[in-house]
Amino acid sequence: MIKVVRGNPTPEELAAALAVVRARAAVAAHTAPTDAPGPRDSWSDPTRLGSHRLPAPGPTAWARTYWRG
Repeated sequence: MIKVVRGNPTPEELAAALAVVRARAAVAAHTAPTDAPGPRDSWSDPTRLGSHRLPAPGPTAWARTYWRG
């Protein structure tokens, strides 16, 4: 439903505005949504976080924080 809030449009102006609204609605109904998520990057994959063992805590743990890749 379209409601004119201000002004006094002519029938031609109202028909033109309605044609634009209907055309945009038709295009939106026939296009695929672009909000679909794409493929995940490997850095954001949560399964990669559990693939390495963490160093055991202790007084010399700082020396074991470097892992060779």
